[in-house]
Amino acid sequence: MFEDISKVLLITDMDGTFLPTDKIPSDGNLKAIKRFQNAGGKFTIATGRAHQATSQYFEYFEVNFPMIMFNGGMIYDMETDKSIYDIYTPPVAKEITIDILNKFPHLGCEILTKKVNVISRNETEDNHIKICKVTPNYTDVDNVEDNWYKVLFADTKENLDIVEDYVSQRKFTGVDFVRSDINYFEILPQENSKGSALRAMRKLCNIEDYTIVAVGDYNNDIQMLIEADLGVCPANAVDAVKDVADLVLNESCDENAIAAVIDYIFSKVN
Repeated sequence: MFEDISKVLLITDMDGTFLPTDKIPSDGNLKAIKRFQNAGGKFTIATGRAHQATSQYFEYFEVNFPMIMFNGGMIYDMETDKSIYDIYTPPVAKEITIDILNKFPHLGCEILTKKVNVISRNETEDNHIKICKVTPNYTDVDNVEDNWYKVLFADTKENLDIVEDYVSQRKFTGVDFVRSDINYFEILPQENSKGSALRAMRKLCNIEDYTIVAVGDYNNDIQMLIEADLGVCPANAVDAVKDVADLVLNESCDENAIAAVIDYIFSKVN
């Protein structure tokens, strides 16, 4: 599987996997990534974030392969500064968003297009904007431009559990829903995920003969780990992710989990 490290792609989730709790990339992970890239390996990220929320980290490290953004809605090539793959929510996403916000007016809500459109605010949403260091476009649903990559609802775990139950009871069709964090619940295009984007990446980037190692910690990473040749999760991953992972690390996101993955890859290179 790891005969040629120049044909290994390591793709990792950011929050809770590559990034530790304080959101500052660790020296251990950064040194390991540089070692991996210097040996010829390809390193990139798969995130629910928008490009604006991701770019703040490029002062710490470089990716040398296209990235998956918006939980699978976009594949973005840093080298050309262009998107090479986009998938958007259908028009019914607007109706569903309005329905949910009318039922739960306390929710924070973002609609992700090329902009980060903030529809409603609460403490969790304001903290999310602060963490992501983005410049939000405060607006309402009717004034959001077309081509939505996803909708994100932000609130406490307890409140989002109730929202998730409501969505299940309403049986909305035409879109998918995913819990991307304890405080975030998202609307995505139907049958779209980091996994479907990784599958598209294999063909678009001509890497059918590569070994793909994917790392993630939460529900929105599950399909990516399944799609990869080797699915890995840190020790802090939720049980649903551990259940599908080929390798569960002893290290958490706060203990250089990505460095541990890279050490594992080097140990398997012939």
